[in-house]
Amino acid sequence: MAISGIITVMERAARKAGTKLRRDFGEIEHLQVSQKGPADFVSKADQAAERTLYDELTHARPGWGFLMEEAGEIAGEEGKPRFIIDPLDGTSNFLHAIPQFAISIAVQEPKLGGGWGDVTAALIYQPVTDESYWAERGRGAWLHDRRLRVASRRHLNECLIATGIPFMGHGDMAQWSRIFGAVAPEVAGIRRFGAASLDLAWVAAGRFDGFWESELNIWDVAAGMLLVREAGGFVSDFRGGDRAIERGEYIAGSGAVHSKLQKLVAGALRGA
Repeated sequence: MAISGIITVMERAARKAGTKLRRDFGEIEHLQVSQKGPADFVSKADQAAERTLYDELTHARPGWGFLMEEAGEIAGEEGKPRFIIDPLDGTSNFLHAIPQFAISIAVQEPKLGGGWGDVTAALIYQPVTDESYWAERGRGAWLHDRRLRVASRRHLNECLIATGIPFMGHGDMAQWSRIFGAVAPEVAGIRRFGAASLDLAWVAAGRFDGFWESELNIWDVAAGMLLVREAGGFVSDFRGGDRAIERGEYIAGSGAVHSKLQKLVAGALRGA
């Protein structure tokens, strides 16, 4: 599959920002033992990566809009798409010198009459492993030049499921605990690796069989959702509907696993 112009542009920007993140990541271990600590350093690394992405993408696609984790929304010209960017998904991992973080970029098309519609292109880049996951609507999902498909496992007792865990007042711990109590006894394992974009990329790649999480921002999931769908999988809200972003609820997996996981989640919520 030939890589299109927009994916080339996104990957070039991500690799440039990723080079800087790799360099900064190499300094984190030293900063762990400093009196001040690495938090301020990581914040600056996050902002610098976002600025690099913005500069590179603006140069390549002038007039396009942006929605970014740090800088917020920057309006583009009427009728043009926008980039949705998370420059450092997995900030806590980065902060603790854990090499599980990514850059996430998605392209969202404008709707006629206003508002925003479908995501049509996506790229998730892991700077440490140099893995570049990308997808375009109707062209499939890919890891570099290898076509991705969701895993073929159908029985939950064979499946690894990814999730995120509420922390420090973020998320609904009671709800998560109910869902965990319903899912954990049925599956081979549950993993919490701390970067939702990579969790979804790994569902697309068949490394994880399924995923659930709530209260994520659009920049956490926009690229990953397209990857899963283009790899033959499904993404829905906890009710099985198509309002995942609106509700802030996400279940992903192959057809068989998504259906079974969604039933477990819905049952846990009804039981509450």
